[in-house]
Amino acid sequence: MANPGYAYGLSAEVARKIQGKRDPAKEVEVKKWIEVICGPVFDNSLSFEKNLKDGRTLCGLINVLKPGSAKKVSESAQAFQQMENIEKFTKAIETYGVPKDDIFQTVDLYNGTNIPQVTATLIALGRVCQTKEEWDPNSPKFKNWPLLGPKPSHENVRKFDDATLAEGRKVIGIQAGTNKLASQSGQAFGSRRQVNTKEGPRS
Repeated sequence: MANPGYAYGLSAEVARKIQGKRDPAKEVEVKKWIEVICGPVFDNSLSFEKNLKDGRTLCGLINVLKPGSAKKVSESAQAFQQMENIEKFTKAIETYGVPKDDIFQTVDLYNGTNIPQVTATLIALGRVCQTKEEWDPNSPKFKNWPLLGPKPSHENVRKFDDATLAEGRKVIGIQAGTNKLASQSGQAFGSRRQVNTKEGPRS
């Protein structure tokens, strides 16, 4: 795939806004997390995205987290094979449990058009990792790897028996008003209107 040309007008403005969302501190946090798990795989003379662009480091990461997830990782410098590596990674982490909506597009990384989304995807991967046995101190698979991203929230499902549900249906919600103190006192619906048919004195 050819490199994209220079952006102009609205495209340039969008590109500047995306670039402005980059968080160097988060990129460093992600880099350290990957290197604890995979070893020193980053070349410090290259930028965050250039270290990841060929997809090999990403495939290596998911293969450590879940062996065999990304098969036949290419060592080639050809663009289409590097992009295939990235696609292998994104498909593998979706299978691993990362929601599809949280996963970056191949061009976001390869063309460098949305690096904040790449960072967000790796943090989402870190969040999913915390649900796996390798992060559970009580598991024989525990690796004592560092955490990345917030701890996943768990759904608090409440179950009620039929009797409790039946009682709940009898209660009128406050948003529906109240039927207490209801009265028709003072209402005059349906009463006749008194019309004076006698004419008064004319001037």
